[in-house]
Amino acid sequence: MKKVLFVCLHRPDRSPSQRFRFEQYLDHLNENGYQCNFSWLLNAAEDKYFYSSGKFFYKGLIVLKSIWKRSKEIFSASKYDIVFVQRESFMLGTSFFEKKFAKKTKLIFDFDDSIWMQNISAANKTFSFLKNADKTKDIISRASIVFAGNKYLADFAIQFNSNVVIVPTTIDTELYKPVAKVAREKICIGWSGSVTTIEHMETKMQALKAIKKKYGDKVYFKIIGDGRYFSEDLETKGLPWKKESEIEDMSEFDIGIMPLPDTEWAKGKCGLKGLQYMALGIPTIMSPVVVNSEIITDNVNGFLADTDEEWVNKLSLLIESFELRKKIGDAGRKTVEEKYSIHANIKLYLQYFDQLTS
Repeated sequence: MKKVLFVCLHRPDRSPSQRFRFEQYLDHLNENGYQCNFSWLLNAAEDKYFYSSGKFFYKGLIVLKSIWKRSKEIFSASKYDIVFVQRESFMLGTSFFEKKFAKKTKLIFDFDDSIWMQNISAANKTFSFLKNADKTKDIISRASIVFAGNKYLADFAIQFNSNVVIVPTTIDTELYKPVAKVAREKICIGWSGSVTTIEHMETKMQALKAIKKKYGDKVYFKIIGDGRYFSEDLETKGLPWKKESEIEDMSEFDIGIMPLPDTEWAKGKCGLKGLQYMALGIPTIMSPVVVNSEIITDNVNGFLADTDEEWVNKLSLLIESFELRKKIGDAGRKTVEEKYSIHANIKLYLQYFDQLTS
């Protein structure tokens, strides 16, 4: 039995990046000769402290505990065939632990964002001097193989490591199943994200306001990810994200939207929310930012929209035609099944592990 240590910051089911890039593959790895151990740093209580303003004493204790935990793992790393690091093994700007892991065994580094750029939570701006975005380059250079979530990320990684492969973010299509849609008077336009990404949705607020003005009560908006969010213009209040009800909450959408700004940070995104909508058979509109343009063939399995005018026009097409919504939704589901599902990618995913351990 080959042994793999998965190393990350967050507990199971907490982080979308972890859930959709390695957690959902653990059972498959276990069934194919790998014993998987999962090591994270922040439990639920610590998570609350760590991402709150202030709480300096508790944050210091969390860091010290984390140093102790990772240090113990360095001493035992040689008993593993692979150490898999998702984004980073430690919350501060050091690649010390990854370097030590790489000296003792094979190291897989997985990332799905432009994490070499500074992106610090508002609650921890005080500690920005402790961060070091360049550590991503150091980790990449030490890895036996790098899993990049899209071509933009792979092009960055290849500068520091010749063994880089594109591993898309994938959906469990056995879990994500479309709910039969019926024509109805009110159309739900939905967005799902988080407290930190709701600003992406607001980049197209003018277009959404124009749709509300154009269609009035024929449309309503459902915003998932921030329970504190409220928009008077869209006449909607946000819902908190909940793992337990995530699929049910999104299944209400008649149209799913994924606006993104055309920034270097956004180019690292791997289209997760759009893929979730598509897996549920929801017709999806995305901004044409890097991987989104690879996922979507415009007016075939979804829509790409850049300007406010394009967003209004393409939303209008879907609002006014149940048949078009069904056609685009079905095609989107097929795309996920064929290219972005666990089923479509598991053999290749396993192959990369096998290559390191053969």
